[in-house]
Amino acid sequence: MTQEGWLANFAKSETDRWISGVCGGLGEHTPIPSWVWRLLFTLMVICFGTGFLIYVLLWIFVPRKKQSG
Repeated sequence: MTQEGWLANFAKSETDRWISGVCGGLGEHTPIPSWVWRLLFTLMVICFGTGFLIYVLLWIFVPRKKQSG
């Protein structure tokens, strides 16, 4: 799958979600597991203070999965 195809199909996860499904969606669409994404966002919050802003922006702008049917 090309990077453009990955980005076009990127959506929040409906099954692997703790807060909004952003990290679960990243885990489903990349080779990196969702727990690693959660850890990275947590470390970015603790070390740089930017992880929360990035997560909230992804929460707002990343769409939910389209319902098939």
